Amino acid sequence: MPNASLRPVRVNRLALKLMQPYWRLRRGLTLGAQGAVIDADERVLLVRHSYRPGWFFPGGGVEWGETLERALARELAEEADLELTGRPQLHGIFSNFRRFPGDHVALFVVRQWRRPEAPNASAEIAEVGFFPLDGLPAATDAATRRRMAEIFDGATLGQNW
Repeated sequence: MPNASLRPVRVNRLALKLMQPYWRLRRGLTLGAQGAVIDADERVLLVRHSYRPGWFFPGGGVEWGETLERALARELAEEADLELTGRPQLHGIFSNFRRFPGDHVALFVVRQWRRPEAPNASAEIAEVGFFPLDGLPAATDAATRRRMAEIFDGATLGQNW
């Protein structure tokens, strides 16, 4: 069960589609940082966004002048009210060309963290929660499931998100 339920805010999917070419032209290459946050019971933190279906690792885009680890720390704080208490371990960097022709995702395994408070409501995140591997939500993203198989089951590391 999710730790906190937040009210979803609808974002126009057409507006997001229209903005993608702008982002592509402005950045040329996009890079995201995501975290496979694991708790003491080996449960994984997943988020459900208000603007797209499914459950995903928390994370988002790396901004100009920001390191991958700093972007991860910012996104974990924004999406799940988590603070890193140690350095995350880089799991891999993956192409995400289905989303954008120049998109890449860096996934970190995060085992050293703390949550000073329960997550606050946000317009971006509809729900957030820790889930056991054998109890993932049915709508967990396929790429998220592949990364979990690599991390927990020793599956071969892929190149594509």
